[in-house]
Amino acid sequence: QVQLVESGGASVQAGGSLRLSCAASGRTISLYAMGWFRQVSGKEREFVAAISWGGASTYYADSVKGRFTISRDSAKNIVYLQMNSRKPERTAVYHCAVDRRPSRPVLDGASGEYECWGQGTEVTVAT
Repeated sequence: QVQLVESGGASVQAGGSLRLSCAASGRTISLYAMGWFRQVSGKEREFVAAISWGGASTYYADSVKGRFTISRDSAKNIVYLQMNSRKPERTAVYHCAVDRRPSRPVLDGASGEYECWGQGTEVTVAT
């Protein structure tokens, strides 16, 4: 079983940037797509971005397309989420997770297709 630990969350001003990290341990994640999701208190978990097992393909929610970039360093077993041009929003907890299927050919944004959720890291974007 893989353990995921997210970090990098902070309070930033609107328009600012932030980079989140997701470090995996327990087993390699190099053969699995990875996803980032976020959740505001009282709301359902929302898909943000996913990256294929090889890193060649990415998939974004429309709300973050063009502003967020997901990447991975397979040698270090880490996945990143670079967030630029942040818009004001309520505090959200960002979670990363591992695809249930190895080497999935097409990325999926459904949370049910992911597992081994980390505890999350909190992000606040203030006006």
